[in-house]
Amino acid sequence: MELSFLLRRWTVVLIQIILLLLTGIAAQQTNGTSGNTNGEGFCSMYGICGKRGDGKVLNCANTTRAVKPDELLSSKIQSLCPTISGDICCTRDQFDTLRNQVQQAIPFLVGCPACLRNFLNLYCEMSCSPNQSQFINVTSINQANSTKTVGAIDFFVTSEYGEKLYDSCKDVKFGTMNTRAMDFIGAGAHNYKEWFAFMGKLASPSAPGSPYAITYRTDGSDASGIKPLNSTVYSCGDTSLGCSCGDCPSNNVCLNNGQVKEQSEKRCAVKMGSLRARCLDFSLTIAFVVLLATFLLWGMLKERSIKSKRTFNAENHDGKELASDESAVETQQPSIVQKYMSNIFRQLGIFITRNAVLVLVVSVAIPVLLSIGLIRLNVETRPAKLWVSPGSKMADEKKYFDANLAPFYRIEELIIANTSTGGTVMTEDNIKLLFQIQKKVDKLRANYSGKSVALTDICLNPLGTACATQSILQYFQMNPEAYTSYVDHANYCFQHYSSEISCLSTFQAPIDPSVALGGFSENNYAEASAFIITYPVNNQVDENGDEYKKAVAWEEAFITLAKEEISPMVQNQGLSLSFSSENSVQKELTRESSADAITIAISYILMFIYISFMLGDSPRSSSFFVSTKVFLGLSGVILVILSVVASIGFFSAAGVKSTLIIMEVIPFLVLAVGVDNMCILVHAVKRQLADEPLENRISNALSEVGPSITLASLAEVFTFAAGTFTPMPAVRVFSMFAALAILFDFLLQVTAFVALIVLDSKRDESGRIDCFPCVKLASSQGAVERKPSLLQRYMKEYHAPFLANKIVKYFVVVVFVGFAFASIALSTRLEPGLEQQIVLPRDSYLQGYFNDIAKYLRVGPPLYFVLKNFNYSSESNQTNQICSINQCNSNSLLNEISKASLDPKNSFIAKPAASWLDDFLNWLSPDAFSCCRKFTNQNYCPPDDQAPCCEMEEGTCTTSTGTCSNCTACFLRSDLQNGRPSTKQFREKLPWFLNALPSQDCAKGGKGAYTTNLNLTGFESGIVRASAFRTYHTPLNKQTDYVDSLRAARDFSSKMSEALQMEIFPYSVFYIFFEQYLNIWKTALINIALGLGVVFIVCFLVTGSLWTSAIILLVLIMIIVDLMGVMGILKIQLNALSVVNLVMSIGIAVEFCVHITHAFTVSVGNRDARMKEALYTMGSSVFSGITLTKLVGVIVLRFAKSKVFVVYYFQMYLALVLIGFLHGLVFLPVLLSLIGPPSRRKLQN
Repeated sequence: MELSFLLRRWTVVLIQIILLLLTGIAAQQTNGTSGNTNGEGFCSMYGICGKRGDGKVLNCANTTRAVKPDELLSSKIQSLCPTISGDICCTRDQFDTLRNQVQQAIPFLVGCPACLRNFLNLYCEMSCSPNQSQFINVTSINQANSTKTVGAIDFFVTSEYGEKLYDSCKDVKFGTMNTRAMDFIGAGAHNYKEWFAFMGKLASPSAPGSPYAITYRTDGSDASGIKPLNSTVYSCGDTSLGCSCGDCPSNNVCLNNGQVKEQSEKRCAVKMGSLRARCLDFSLTIAFVVLLATFLLWGMLKERSIKSKRTFNAENHDGKELASDESAVETQQPSIVQKYMSNIFRQLGIFITRNAVLVLVVSVAIPVLLSIGLIRLNVETRPAKLWVSPGSKMADEKKYFDANLAPFYRIEELIIANTSTGGTVMTEDNIKLLFQIQKKVDKLRANYSGKSVALTDICLNPLGTACATQSILQYFQMNPEAYTSYVDHANYCFQHYSSEISCLSTFQAPIDPSVALGGFSENNYAEASAFIITYPVNNQVDENGDEYKKAVAWEEAFITLAKEEISPMVQNQGLSLSFSSENSVQKELTRESSADAITIAISYILMFIYISFMLGDSPRSSSFFVSTKVFLGLSGVILVILSVVASIGFFSAAGVKSTLIIMEVIPFLVLAVGVDNMCILVHAVKRQLADEPLENRISNALSEVGPSITLASLAEVFTFAAGTFTPMPAVRVFSMFAALAILFDFLLQVTAFVALIVLDSKRDESGRIDCFPCVKLASSQGAVERKPSLLQRYMKEYHAPFLANKIVKYFVVVVFVGFAFASIALSTRLEPGLEQQIVLPRDSYLQGYFNDIAKYLRVGPPLYFVLKNFNYSSESNQTNQICSINQCNSNSLLNEISKASLDPKNSFIAKPAASWLDDFLNWLSPDAFSCCRKFTNQNYCPPDDQAPCCEMEEGTCTTSTGTCSNCTACFLRSDLQNGRPSTKQFREKLPWFLNALPSQDCAKGGKGAYTTNLNLTGFESGIVRASAFRTYHTPLNKQTDYVDSLRAARDFSSKMSEALQMEIFPYSVFYIFFEQYLNIWKTALINIALGLGVVFIVCFLVTGSLWTSAIILLVLIMIIVDLMGVMGILKIQLNALSVVNLVMSIGIAVEFCVHITHAFTVSVGNRDARMKEALYTMGSSVFSGITLTKLVGVIVLRFAKSKVFVVYYFQMYLALVLIGFLHGLVFLPVLLSLIGPPSRRKLQN
């Protein structure tokens, strides 16, 4: 949709071509009847006998013998019409008129010599053939100036001739408009009959076209003496006049050099009768069945071994069963690290008990000081900075494109749709509404620094005539008074938008209906259900510049206008309105960040309240206000907040920008870890004997649980630290902040929170009221023996015994392993991307806009193939390696783009590329004699229709006339080298081409169309630093479409760069935001693998047991895989948010696994006994500390306004909590009871 290529009235050219050819028909100087002599050597028309009222010349109607021309006229005719020799049926004036008129069509066809020759031959035969009367019959005669003039004719041709002629021209490109030349010279004809009907149409007064009607007939056998024209037609694949592959894809050379074939994506599948399954799914099913069979066989063998041992023991020990393998106590010495850590924590507990206040003050002072760094807090919200790594390929390419060519224009858009009835919007009233809306937009003024900013001040204005607004109102030249019947004229323009001057826009370019309309099928534009109005606005690289800020100011005023004035107007007419500006997404994302602040706050408040009461003892009526631990819970929450604040403050002070993900995710993560640690510490103290001194209780509790807390925390810290190596900025920064926050949280838990436990225990023992320690209850009995909590009793009496049942064990293993295999299959269905509707608030006006874009848009985003350092010198062959006209390489860049456009489903390329190189070579071709012209003083001479003609001499005009009579073509054929300009010719004429306005005499002018497609800095050396070739993607409706189109474009560019040994890259405005998804799977798997690997290494270093570390790793893998499987079920896409959540889930999953496993290894007894003990001591802490706390907070997020919170925080967090709970408190205990490691503590007698 780039609008700089707008050309002035080319459609007129073609139609006028037709009338030329018609007017060039010979007339008879005597008054006679027409059509009585149909034989060889006779004319049907000869000479010019008059003019119409609008100035169009009229041919004489008579039958006369063909005339022998003089030598000069004969040579002229031979130069244009080599098939005409000997006698002729046209005068010198007729031929000159013919030549002047066909010059308008030549620029469209000159790139394909076969088509051009066939096209010229058609009109040469009509105008000058000596056997004219054999195939032309005058059917209507008018009177003009006492002479008979032609009113209508029948032109007889064979159907074979018509088909061959059409086939030779049907695929010829008109690159400037990314379309076919047939759209201009044939109004988009789909066969030769439609083409002939267009060319033979009688022009209305003052309109372009033929001055009389021409009926092309293929039934000549019915007419006496008629011999239909069937002259030689050159195929576009002819070796002597061959066209390029882009203009002739049916050429055998093109077919033999890699014609694009329709490729259906083949996936491995297995068929079993009527069932069809993917190979991966089938393989996973087989693997699961084999694993299940192996597991059941192992279980049977194990049971048989146990029974045989029991029988043996009973027989050899007087009927008494001794401990079997199932009940035997296996022990190992604790690792050196664990011993060392236990001693450290025991000494730390003693020190903190004796110096609680000091420890509390010092430990809290450090994060408080670090929080001062918040004064330098800076939140990064720019998507390009969040998701694109600084050294990414796309970031570098965008920077190159903006610096060397031009930033892509800004888009302001309105979509007006008929959603009430679903019918067409093409009604008189609706078009009148468009004019009313346009009037308001034209009057809109924004205020920037006290200055008024209008659309005309900032709009894209390629030719300096008018804004390049894309709207069907352009068919009326934006003038509501231009036509009385809007619908009729619009429908006419839908079919002739490229060939009627009355349909040209105010900026002198055709408006493709597929750009201005939506919701239609194929080319049925009259059935369109939506208007699409686009206002392209100039863009700037410097976001601090005045021009950029002016555009932003106008965009804000535009959105306000759409909301407050345009929307009511549209709704009153029963239509719907959606709208957007370039700055809309950024504004709405900023609003989204604060839209759910209250919801998030409520979520955290509920978690805080739950935590505050959860840490307390079971209520005792005698000392209720003493036994509660609200103050301890609140203090613990404050420590969690301090750890987050300290992390953000530290990095802010270091100049690292924060992100909204950090604000939303890290508190959740650290709260989960911190609350779990708080529960474990408090419950460990409660399990100590009440009559023990406080110092012993604290030191014993820390010695007992300190190693597991350290193990979990270190695993989490190093997991997130490993994430800092990822190139994606959002994930890297999140990992940095998370790692430091968890480290601070761990240090505060084992220092400040332990000190708080000491102080709270002293308060409890002295009978002081919670939260009011200065108040002491007189009746308080001090410390009493604590009973197990309700949750602990449930774990010991119900949960653990249930899981110890053998049938339950086997069932749990089968179900969990089966779901893990299913999740592997489901995870492969995850699609990369992040739907725009999800990240925006639900009430955002952009929700409707993006829905309408997917529903109505029929044109994809512009795509540029950028070529670096193009060597145009004669010594280099790069010109032919790039271009796509005749004599270009069959595998050239532009030919390959054309081939790719034939397979849009796989290439996502909709059209051949607009090529400045092709148009430049055609422009300076001697065949396009009306384009590249020069004065006698060697200065540039414009086409005749760009009067006044002014010959410049030392800065002044030496002549100023209506036409350029003293101009000649820039080159003769002999001046060129194999049809190509020399280095000097290329260098001299390229600036001429880029400054040449397109017109009806020469539609190939490059001004506007290619002004920003080249960088001529230093091109005098023979190198064009940067140039771009524009095409379009197919409509992209889904995130996967955007990702696949980017991947296809990059693959194509890489292939071409390698084949041509040039540096070529693709560019589209959305690429920089979607590059992350090309490698999102790699990014996710690397981060997950790093996290899991770090956990394994830390666990091994701390526990010294590969057995224990492997079990933890296995369960963590299953949790992550299951979470990804749930993502597949819920259709949650893979993107930076979900990758961050997956990395975070490793940290939370560690909390579900490490503490249970550590408790199992330090318990005594057989595996079942140790599993029950681990659930009793740690199960309740894990369940209450993580599961219930997170459920309380997560459920609130279900009511968030933004869908991103519902999908990526509510759904994923809820899935994580439930999966982690089931694996940590169901599957892991069963696994430990079956294959758990030996105990690290010997059973005491």
